[in-house]
This record gives sequence, structure tokens and C-alpha cells, in this order.
Amino acid sequence: MKLRLLMWLAMLVAAPATAQTPKPLFASEDVIHLTIRGPLRTLIKNRTSDPVPGSLTLASGETLPINLSPRGITRRKSEVCSFPPLRVEFRGQPPAGSLFAGQHRLKLVTHCHDSAAFQQYLLLEYAAYKMFNVLTPASFRVRLASIDYQSDDGKPIVSRLGYFLEDTGDLAKRNSLREVHAGDRIPLESLSPLHAARYALFEDMIANHDWSMRAGPKGDECCHNAKLIGTGALSAGAVIPVPYDFDFSGMVGAPYAGPPPELDISSNKDRLYRGYCVHNREASTVVAQMRAARPQMLAALSSVPQLDEGTKRRAAAFVDAFFNQEASEARFTSKVLNRCVT
Repeated sequence: MKLRLLMWLAMLVAAPATAQTPKPLFASEDVIHLTIRGPLRTLIKNRTSDPVPGSLTLASGETLPINLSPRGITRRKSEVCSFPPLRVEFRGQPPAGSLFAGQHRLKLVTHCHDSAAFQQYLLLEYAAYKMFNVLTPASFRVRLASIDYQSDDGKPIVSRLGYFLEDTGDLAKRNSLREVHAGDRIPLESLSPLHAARYALFEDMIANHDWSMRAGPKGDECCHNAKLIGTGALSAGAVIPVPYDFDFSGMVGAPYAGPPPELDISSNKDRLYRGYCVHNREASTVVAQMRAARPQMLAALSSVPQLDEGTKRRAAAFVDAFFNQEASEARFTSKVLNRCVT
């Protein structure tokens, strides 16, 4: 009976077929090769919000005019990253046959620093998205790219891996929903209990504390490192929080990352469950789904291109510790449910 239950849960977890097919850019796992050209040295130096013109060229030779601007909060700072994350905005609509057909504005997660270690941090963060994709179609798709960055005169600057993040509106449409804008804070009762519990448990698994599914940073729109999708209303249980930005997680282990000062933990590798107590029943359902999906999540991690074997082993051991120490049937109540947020 228990085996049949686990098999049913595994089928429930692996149900992304209920969502619509993503746009071409996010419909494949293949690493794409492209060139981004523009006044990047000026952009890297100034890091203002003003976009600069550039171009994006695929290996096929297709060239698309774009605007580039730095984005983000922590990684945008020059004292944190020598190369900031970018926003890529297409000037005009890419043609129907293009890999970028249907795209308008995209977040591009870049390498932060030139060292090989920072490529591994980037790939681990990419892996976190792929692992969350295993659990729910209400999750951001990502596409890995090998990028040659050039100045506007064509001189090479650097070649590194990066990845594109699916547009929130496209994520919502894939799930037959739409993006929800809700001011700087949303009521707890508006959150979908099942999705909120999954969000909190996944963040606990990778030991990420740099988020809020209910509020944004002071003066900003809700939510911090989360986007909201739903029917458009804030009615009870109608809003799905979708996490992004996992670079502060213990699984990634970026050297600039640390725990929020308001939390009573000493390291970003320490786990602290921050799900809501009113969602404990759903958390019990979700953790059973996660146990069933454990092999698929570890397979998603293992299949990331160019992730070093040592990095894979350490990350897999970090994830396994969650299942062995917190999410085991014997310890889940005491380690997780009894530490919920009221």
C-alpha cells in the first residue's frame, strides 16, 4: 500500500504536462551559443538603469537588435560582482522562426566574476530552478547559454556561461493564469496553501533564506525574490508564489551570501523552516511528494552541463541531508512543522 502511494505521489509531482508548452527558448535543454555585443565596458562601469543599444547573434548567424541594462540588487553592486546581471530587451519583435520568438524582455543571469568557481555557483543556481521544475509546472523555466561578450567595436571582452529566466507573464500563461500585482504586501490568506508550503519546503531544502512570499523590500512591490501568479484576484487561496534567485542558498554557497541578520542563524548553510503554521497540513502532503521526487531532483542536478563532479557530489549531499535530517518521516514534525511561522 505504501509503495502504491509513493508511486501515485511521484506521478502527481511529475505532472508538468498539465501546463502549456513553453515558448521556443525554454522548450529545450540544449545549451545555446550566442554573442552579445554593445558598449558593455561602459555599462559595467556605470551600472545605471539607462539601457544601451546592442545586438544578440545566434550561432546560426541570426542577429537581433536589443537594449541592455544592468539589473538586480546585490549582484548589481560592483563590490560584489565585476560583471552585473543583465536585462535583455528586444527592439522589435523577433521573427516567428527565431529561437527568441515571442520574447520581449528577459532576465539574463551572468557569471558575476570570471573565475571557474563562479561558473560553478551559476550552474548550481541554474540547477535549483531545474529541481523546482520537477515539483511543479508553476515554476520558472531557464535556458543555459554560452555567451561571447563583445564591445561595440567587436573586440572580445569575456566568454562565459549564463542563463535566461522565463518571463513571469509567460510562466503565468503556461499555467492558464496571469501575473498578480499586489502592492507591497499580500494577506496570508490569499496564498495558495499547497503552493506556499511547497515554496517554503523547497527553500528549506536548499537552505535559502533570502525571500518573502508576502512582502517586497521596503518601498518595492511584493514580493522579495518571488513572483505571484493567479486569477488576478487576492481572494482566499488564489495566489501562487513562485520563487527565483537562489544564489544566497546554502546549496549554491556563493561567497558573498550570508543569512539575513534578523534570522537567528550563523550561516546561510543552516536550515530554518519559514513556512506558515496554517499550511502545516499541506506541508505534510508536499514533503511526501518531495520524498517521492527525490531521485528526479537529484537527476536534474546531476544532468547540468559543465557542473564539476565534486560540485555535484557536494550539492547532492547537501540535498540528501535535508531528507535525512529534516524531511525523514521520523523527524519531519519536530524539525519542520514545530518550527513553522505563526
